[in-house]
Amino acid sequence: MLKRMAITALLLGASLCAPINGEAQELPTPLIKGQLTQGGMVIGQLQDAKKVVFAERELKLSKEGYFVFGFGRDAQTDQQLKWQSQDEQWHHLDFSIAEREYQIDKIEGVASKYVAPPEKVLERIRNDAKLVRQARANNSERTAFLEPVYRPAVGRISGVYGSQRYFNGTPKRPHFGLDIANKTGTPIYAPISGEVVMAHPELYYSGGTVILDHGYGITSTYIHMHKVLVDVGDTVKTGDVIGQIGATGRVTGPHLDWRFNWFNERLDPQLLMIDTLASEVNTNEQ
Repeated sequence: MLKRMAITALLLGASLCAPINGEAQELPTPLIKGQLTQGGMVIGQLQDAKKVVFAERELKLSKEGYFVFGFGRDAQTDQQLKWQSQDEQWHHLDFSIAEREYQIDKIEGVASKYVAPPEKVLERIRNDAKLVRQARANNSERTAFLEPVYRPAVGRISGVYGSQRYFNGTPKRPHFGLDIANKTGTPIYAPISGEVVMAHPELYYSGGTVILDHGYGITSTYIHMHKVLVDVGDTVKTGDVIGQIGATGRVTGPHLDWRFNWFNERLDPQLLMIDTLASEVNTNEQ
């Protein structure tokens, strides 16, 4: 199993953080901690910044100066972080992330209605996608993304992030989650605290689906559930049961497909995961 990757980079002062306009000067030192690779999530801290921008998006800043962003499956290796200091000057940091290679998954035995959906279900599929986009667009003030991320279910890793998938020989979109296979009814635990922003019993492709909001654009998704055991608006703590592993939607057997997202960017949950079952974590201090 891929171990949790944690790369911490202390990005030093004026030599790397030159103003976009104006003379170089002594600046607060940005601290970036996370996975500097495609699919990675990064938590940063920058004291006394007025604004922080990544990928043309202004990031939320906590009162302690924390912010978060991530890199999609095929993100460019050259990246730039920009921020505005209190004196109105803009500064930037250019950095690189690692490029990854992804495996090919050839999956047979998928029901034909999920490989080439009939015309009568296309509107439903579009509506499902709209609901998911709305749930993932949350940009709340919650700061749960600062917490450790634990394993959400017991089971075998049966599919990994980024793999190019073929269903019955037909090429489809890459896989954006981590699959954990186990028998139907196996509990699914919240791997990190959050608020339920989607709880749907039966989306066309993903079946029983839950999306949790962790704040600042970070959400996590749980699909193919047998039972959804939370409601929209519920607040969950690490280790709370949110549902059961199932075989709903486009599947060939019971499993949890677990995903992490930064707005529209799909992140790799296996890079974030501490391989301890979430239900075994002491949450008294949450």
